[in-house]
Amino acid sequence: MRSPLPDLGPFQPDSICHGNALELLSSVPSGSVDLIVTDPPFAIDFRARKLNYNRTASHVMEGYHEIEGDEYAEFTLQWMEQAYRALSPSGSLYVFSGWNRLKDVLFALDFAGFITINHLIWKYQFGVFTRRKFVTSHYHILFGVKNPRNYTFNKVEHYPEDVWIINREYWKGKKKTPTKLPAELVRKILCYSSNPGDLVLDPFLGSGTVAVISKEMGRHFLGFELVKDYFDFAKERIDATIFAEGDRAESPGT
Repeated sequence: MRSPLPDLGPFQPDSICHGNALELLSSVPSGSVDLIVTDPPFAIDFRARKLNYNRTASHVMEGYHEIEGDEYAEFTLQWMEQAYRALSPSGSLYVFSGWNRLKDVLFALDFAGFITINHLIWKYQFGVFTRRKFVTSHYHILFGVKNPRNYTFNKVEHYPEDVWIINREYWKGKKKTPTKLPAELVRKILCYSSNPGDLVLDPFLGSGTVAVISKEMGRHFLGFELVKDYFDFAKERIDATIFAEGDRAESPGT
């Protein structure tokens, strides 16, 4: 646990900002962040409202901001270099990726200076129906650090495997963003790679789950989101969440 928090420059701890992650990340003071957990755009033809898991289109929020394929490698490298700079010497990064741009993510991790500790697989319950190829029912989670001899890892399970079977969350009849991480998944990451009082950053905040779970678990948070409707949605969720006081021990999946 880090106490007190370092100076965050133009940002306040336990806050989120509406804006471009590349611009905002450059203003985060060097070495100020303990953990980054983020699910950036994947550079795919998402078509969220009509094709994403047969959900009611009127409940899925518009505005998902995608990155063009020919720009994705440079985009990924730019934000990862800033993420590396912002992390503390013992900081860690968890970044989600689909298979289609995985090579760009892996290259950017290495080039930015990260040491990859694990290549995790998140297996969910089903994917989008396909006719001429195998159904994709997993995402990649790359776990990287600045210093492989000094980083937080709380071994909260006796035999922690690198394949995590965690179902997607479906909010029936509720407003939702096209993509959102399950609370159980984020909670598991925070249990392993952070401690109460640490600062957790999500530069691609989306629906705000990383900030919500950080607040629930007594971690400080900072988040950035480009899409105004998503930012407002995330802020509503965060404001409705109670900050946990003191040490709160939680096990994955609780």
